[in-house]
Amino acid sequence: MARSLLGPEGPLPKALPGYEDRAGQLAMADAVERALNEDRTLLCEAGTGTGKTLAYLVPAILSGRKVVVSTATKALEDQIFTKDLPLIVHHLRLDPQAALVKGLGNYLCLRRFNELRKSPAGALPSGSSRSLPLIERWAKETETGDVAELVTLAEGDPLWREIASSSDTRIGSSCQFFDACFVTRMKRDMERARLLIVNHHLFFADLAVKAAAAKRGFGGAGVLPPYDAVIFDEAHQLEDIATEFFGTRISRARVEAMLRDADRAFVASALVDPVLGAGEATGLSRSVLSAAEAFFERVARLAGGIDGRVLLAGDVWSGDLLDAYHGFDTALEALEDFAKANTKSEAVDLVGKRAGILREDAARIVDPAANQVKWAEARSRSVSLGASPVDVGGMFREEVFERIGACVLTSATLTVGGSSSATPEGGGSFRFLRSRMGLTEEVSVPVDELSVPSPFDFPNAAVLYTPRDLPETTDYAFVPQAADRIAELVSITGGGAFVLCTSLRGMSALADALRTRLDVPPLVQGSAPKTALLSRFRAHKDAVLVATMSFWEGVDVPGEALRLVIIEKIPFAVPTDPIVAARCAAIEREGGNPFVAYSVPQAAITLKQGFGRLIRTRSDRGIVAILDKRIKTRGYGRVLLSSLPPARRTEKIDEVRAFWDAIGGRGSRGPLPAPPEVDDAPRRQRSLFED
Repeated sequence: MARSLLGPEGPLPKALPGYEDRAGQLAMADAVERALNEDRTLLCEAGTGTGKTLAYLVPAILSGRKVVVSTATKALEDQIFTKDLPLIVHHLRLDPQAALVKGLGNYLCLRRFNELRKSPAGALPSGSSRSLPLIERWAKETETGDVAELVTLAEGDPLWREIASSSDTRIGSSCQFFDACFVTRMKRDMERARLLIVNHHLFFADLAVKAAAAKRGFGGAGVLPPYDAVIFDEAHQLEDIATEFFGTRISRARVEAMLRDADRAFVASALVDPVLGAGEATGLSRSVLSAAEAFFERVARLAGGIDGRVLLAGDVWSGDLLDAYHGFDTALEALEDFAKANTKSEAVDLVGKRAGILREDAARIVDPAANQVKWAEARSRSVSLGASPVDVGGMFREEVFERIGACVLTSATLTVGGSSSATPEGGGSFRFLRSRMGLTEEVSVPVDELSVPSPFDFPNAAVLYTPRDLPETTDYAFVPQAADRIAELVSITGGGAFVLCTSLRGMSALADALRTRLDVPPLVQGSAPKTALLSRFRAHKDAVLVATMSFWEGVDVPGEALRLVIIEKIPFAVPTDPIVAARCAAIEREGGNPFVAYSVPQAAITLKQGFGRLIRTRSDRGIVAILDKRIKTRGYGRVLLSSLPPARRTEKIDEVRAFWDAIGGRGSRGPLPAPPEVDDAPRRQRSLFED
């Protein structure tokens, strides 16, 4: 049925000028339809330009089942809901009965907003004098309470954290604002809908709530209503996001946020003098804050100023740190008991529950369960510690694939390797994905695999430049020589470049070096909000943007504004990260080689994502450069290269320049000329290598 709507005889070719019949899209739609109808699991890598969103939305709508579509980001959620679904309604005459569902933190909490407005002016975050009037006007008009509507509010405005809904602050049906609550409205929309558009964070938050409730003997709990099937888009991110939600984390910022809410609740309930701020409740709040500062100060010492997480050994809980933990727990217990004894409002009762949950989470970190690794992390604004699962494959197998039945995992980057590890369909191997998702021989549901090629002509549209003449990335001479090479590449294309780095330190070093080598200073991640940087980059047309991992994926800059992508190093996961180290140790205990089985496949998928920033439409063309010589000099480089799209390959800068001149350089969008003779570009099957 989906094929008849999306195919050459369907309504889309007649309604949309320039619409092209895509065999890959139809093959994917057939496979998704089968998975939904027969309760199968489908792994589908769909190259850029396949049209995968329609290939899963149309079968989902036609299935008649309640289907969750889970995406990687809120931006992709919005795109599906505001662009793709309206197209389906208008041109295919289908009624999706869809609801857009975001995490609680995206919605205005009317109770918290009311309490904040009654708070003394001194209790408001700095800068609130500008933000508060904007929010007050918007709150009177909005029908959804979704902060995405509030475009005039600066990204990350601290006031929003104080008035947003959250699982910690939501009271439920006893709240005086329950009927008018935006979250209540959203939940009612969810119940009526047949298609739920969510993101991975929300999906796993729901799964975590249900798992916790099941352990306590409660049924029916959860964020999402019961559903029949799930489709994961950008499924390569699932393991990392699931790890976050099935672990435990506490932070100084979380404690401080709870205490600010506690102070407002105590004032609103007349437990604290609003002018003097005096009383038992105030003293207890200050005791918790003091104990938290002492505890997290000792945690920060363990982190030792290292950029990233550090492992907490099993014997770390002793001496001063153990004493500080007991002091923190005792202060929280006193606050919890006070709130329970003075429950004059739901908000005060909630303070007691939040203090209790913090105690439970801290205890789980001090004494973690099996299959978990403990860690600490110190950042400029907060300190945190947590316990994370080493392996989430069993959870996926039992709680997702076997419980739900009909599951689709899709992304442009799911497979690793080329012909040496090909599937029967001619695609790259899904072996790494299967191993991480628990899709081993033990799984009881049928699993299908499909690799759908990108329709883009990579050999004519792009060249991959992999120089051997730069120093090793660990050599002190790498940064200045890499900066020289970047400046040379930028001079070829006239700008329009992303420089993608693997760490903040590397990003800062290259950005500093480029400031003296480029005519226009580069844009640098962190100098402005991400959306603002991208807007400037697109508008400038010739800009150079230096960034780290958040720009490797989920960033779409089609057209001539982006024509050069430079990758500083192979994006291996940090081997000293506690979770990475624990996963590698687990593979080694089972007799495997962790570098081959984990580090290389993970880097291959990330590298494919970075490459994929360049070619977003049929008319795009440009250059990808990987400055890490290991991709040519080490054996694992062959796996990494065979995972990438089949662009032409060269090690010589002169041939990069010749390629750019041959395709007409910047701004050319006419017919592609025959590509120049550049190295021996491999003529491989294109069904494997697209992003």
